[in-house]
Amino acid sequence: MTFNAKLATASLILAAVLAGCSPAGDSKSDAAATAAPSVPAVADIYNFRIGALEAVALKDGELDVRNDNQTFGMGHTPEDVSAVLTAAALPADPIHLFIDPLLVRDGDHTVLIDTGAGGAMGTEGKLLQSLASAGVEPGQVTDILISHGHGDHVGGLVDVAGALRFPAATIRISAAEWTALKGDPAMAPLVRAITPRVKTFTPGEVVAPNITAVDIPGHTAGHTGFEIASGDERLLYIGDAMHHSVISVQRPEWPIAFDGDSTIAIASRQALLQRAASQNLRLYAVHFPFPGLGHIKREGDGFIWVPEA
Repeated sequence: MTFNAKLATASLILAAVLAGCSPAGDSKSDAAATAAPSVPAVADIYNFRIGALEAVALKDGELDVRNDNQTFGMGHTPEDVSAVLTAAALPADPIHLFIDPLLVRDGDHTVLIDTGAGGAMGTEGKLLQSLASAGVEPGQVTDILISHGHGDHVGGLVDVAGALRFPAATIRISAAEWTALKGDPAMAPLVRAITPRVKTFTPGEVVAPNITAVDIPGHTAGHTGFEIASGDERLLYIGDAMHHSVISVQRPEWPIAFDGDSTIAIASRQALLQRAASQNLRLYAVHFPFPGLGHIKREGDGFIWVPEA
């Protein structure tokens, strides 16, 4: 399993990590998180709320990575990785990942965060099916927020003929990530297709109603999370700050091959875990088991992922 070529090395400083992310750790938020799902999950979607906003976890596909230390646990052994996985009652090989874009409905705006792999990389390409299950046609999507330019996040922007899948949507991507994407020859056809719809942003900007871009550097040149806020409730979409619900959370110091700047990415991951646990942030993790919604809790000297559903 291979991803698109890594983008340019991140140039953003660690001091900016999560600077725009508001805490959400009071008891009211805890109760809201526990009670949030108001509509049962169906096969490809999971409905929940962020305050007054409607949100839907969407299945795009799943993929497997070999436990050979070429991707996870670099510098360690397969046995090291196996020990962490089996202790969590997970298979040791292959390492299973999910691709779960997020939909947010806010008045006249239907916002899609990331677009999955578009059926590439051995995935099922379920995004359009999931959107249909949520009652959304491609032409109804008004805004697409891109966390970064890897193929499992931008692959769903175009169809097999290279035409836009969401023709009415404004595609928003960080300025640093857009520059890197345009500089990648492998992405030239995609760049040509989406350029007329692209608008760039910088961290801290409001990129859609009630959604703010959050700098989480290291994975790619302009890797971005998104904080979604409504009333007293918050949800942080973490992009690829963490890939696996056990390895990334319990061994955040282990390098992962997907990260463009491993040192910065590790520091970002550790900072995110610390803040998420201390402030009881509600997270959406696109590569965690569906629906990717939950919290980070402290356990001993480390952390664990506690899914909400």
